Amino acid sequence: MKMYDVAALGELLVDFTDAGLSQNGMHLFEQNPGGAPANVLTGLSRMHFRTAFIGKVGSDLNGRFLESVLKREHIDTSGLIVDPNYFTTLSFVSLSKDGQRSFSFARKPGADTMLRREEVKDDILRNTKIFHIGSLSLTNEPSRTATLSALETAKKAGCIISYDPNYRASLWPSEEKAKEEIRSVLPYVDVIKLSEEETDFVTPEKDSKAAGKFLSNYGVKAVFITLGKNGAYVFNREGCAFAPPVPGHAIDTNGAGDCFCSGILSRICESSKLLDDLSLKELSQYAHFANAAASCCIEKHGAIPSMPTLEQINQRLCAV
Repeated sequence: MKMYDVAALGELLVDFTDAGLSQNGMHLFEQNPGGAPANVLTGLSRMHFRTAFIGKVGSDLNGRFLESVLKREHIDTSGLIVDPNYFTTLSFVSLSKDGQRSFSFARKPGADTMLRREEVKDDILRNTKIFHIGSLSLTNEPSRTATLSALETAKKAGCIISYDPNYRASLWPSEEKAKEEIRSVLPYVDVIKLSEEETDFVTPEKDSKAAGKFLSNYGVKAVFITLGKNGAYVFNREGCAFAPPVPGHAIDTNGAGDCFCSGILSRICESSKLLDDLSLKELSQYAHFANAAASCCIEKHGAIPSMPTLEQINQRLCAV
C-alpha cells in the first residue's frame, strides 16, 4: 500500500486578498495561504486523504506561516524546503463585485521557482497513488527541471499523473512560451482539469468540446473542462458528457478550480477501478461531486481557508 493518496509539487504562497478599505480610504489586504497544488492537497486532506507537499518557501514570516498552515491541515511537509536565500512568493488578489479575480505577483524570483532537482524527495514520488502538478513550476529554472524530472520518476513508479495548467499570464514572458511549456508535460498526463479559458493554451483548439476531444485522443484518460458557474464537460475514450452546476452564492472564486480538482482526485482515490476502466458515466458523477465541492468553496474568502470538508460537500449534494 502506498504511503500517500496524493502528493503535489509546485507553488506555496500567500494570497493577499482584497478586504475592503481602511478608515483612511486605503485598501486592506487579508493574508491567506494559497498556491494551487497546496489548495488541492488541503481539499483532499479535509476529505480524510493522505497528502504530501513538495516545494519551497523562504525562511521568512510568510514562509513560516505557510509551513504551519500545511501542518495544521495534516499535509506531510517532509518535502517542503525552507530556504533562507529567497523570499516566499506573494500574490495580491483583487476581487470584482461578483467574486472574480485578478492577480499581481511578487516573484522575481520567488522561493517556489528555486526548487532544485536534488531537493525533491523521490521517496514521496514513489509512495503516492497520484502525483499532481500545475504549470507555475514550469515558468522558471531550476523549478522547471525539478518538475520534469519528478514527473519522470513518478511515471516510472506507476503514479497516476494529474495536471491543472492554471495559466497566469503575468508569470510568463510570452503567450508562445506559456503554450510551449504548458503543453510540454502532456505526454505524462493521465488526468487533466482546465478551465474553458485555458483550452487554447493547452491544445490547438479554442472550443471546449474540440479541446476535450483533442486531449482524449492524445491519450489523456480523463479530461475535465470547467465552465465556471455553468458546470463542466467531461471526456474520456467513450466521448463527452456534461456535468451541470451545483448552485452556490459566489463571494470569492479564488481556489474554486483547485477545489474542483480535489473533488475529482478524491473520487479517483476512492475507486477500486483502474483509471482506464472508469466509464464516462462514472467520471460524470465525479464531476458532479467536484461541482458541489466548488460551490461550497466560493461562499468563503481565501483559497485554503475555503476548502470544504467531506461532510459539507455531502450536505450540499443532499440539498441539490
